[in-house]
Amino acid sequence: MKHSVKVGVSFGLTSAVITTLGLMVGLDATTGSKLAVIGGILIIAVADALSDALGIHISEESENKHSKKEVWASTIFTFLSKFFCGISFIFPIILFPLEIAVKINIMYGLFLLSIFSYYITDRKNKKINVVLEHLCIAIFVLIFSYYFGIFIKNVFK
Repeated sequence: MKHSVKVGVSFGLTSAVITTLGLMVGLDATTGSKLAVIGGILIIAVADALSDALGIHISEESENKHSKKEVWASTIFTFLSKFFCGISFIFPIILFPLEIAVKINIMYGLFLLSIFSYYITDRKNKKINVVLEHLCIAIFVLIFSYYFGIFIKNVFK
């Protein structure tokens, strides 16, 4: 996989999974509203994908070692992977009751993160360690987002 595609897809997918799950869990804990969760996912899929694509664009340019074509490839692949991965979390929310959909999405997101972490790591004997490290970080984000959502709900009742 070319550097620019690998940068865009790995950053976009990882960020989409963790950001979308954190937002979804936090909004569910705060509001319990299907509409709020759907709106949050759609808005973050667009706004965060554009923001992260610009961030990758500037980061790749600042290294002064990539061609203009490579920088734009990283930018575009970041946007596309982040947008489409983020949007994919909408379907369970639409199809199932919110409580079940959140659980399905957590399993789906952690599965995506596990598979992708395993695929991208080149440390042959340590693949499981990399996967576990990434899962632990994602789970920390989910726990923090849930309790922060509860905190917000209690403070702003």
